[in-house]
Amino acid sequence: MQSSPQPSQARAAGPEEFRAALSQLASGVALVTARDPEDGEDAGMTATSFLSVSLEPPLVLISVREDSRMDDVLTRAETWAVSLLGEEQRALASRFAMKGRLSDRLLFADTPHRRAEFTGSPLVDGALATVECRTEERIPAGDHTLVLGRVLQARVDAAGGRPLLYFRGDYRRLG
Repeated sequence: MQSSPQPSQARAAGPEEFRAALSQLASGVALVTARDPEDGEDAGMTATSFLSVSLEPPLVLISVREDSRMDDVLTRAETWAVSLLGEEQRALASRFAMKGRLSDRLLFADTPHRRAEFTGSPLVDGALATVECRTEERIPAGDHTLVLGRVLQARVDAAGGRPLLYFRGDYRRLG
C-alpha cells in the first residue's frame, strides 16, 4: 500500500491546474463599483469572487487583483457597492472585465446607472440586487486583496430575475 505524502512534502497546485479545477465551480457575476475620493472618478470591475460572510453583522467579501485600478481605488475609498448581474447583462460584465478596455468614464457613460444612497457609487440599472458596503478589513492574499465589507444597505431590485453565471471560463445562463 502506497502512503500519502505528508503535508510538508505535498506540492502546491500549479496555476493552470488550479484554474482548470476551479472553472468547474459556477459563480454569480457582480459589478463592483466605487467613487475614487482622489479624483471623483468612478471605477468598476466585474467580479466572480463575491460572497456572503456573515449575517450578524452583515458582511461580504470581494477579491480584487493586487495593483489593479480597483485595488488602488479601494485603498483610498472607504465605501463601495456591488450590483448582482442578471443574465441579460452579459455584455456589461464582459465590458468591465476586458483587459486593455476603455476608460471607466466611457464605460459608465454607456451604462445606465444611478448613484447609491450611502456610498455614492454607481449601481447598475436592471441588476438583480445591489449591496452598499463600508470596508472593514483588507487582507493580502497571494496576487489578490480580499476586501471585507460591512453591508450598509441591501436591496432586491429585480425579484424573480435570472442570474448571470460564470462557469468553465465563460458567462452562462441558468438552466
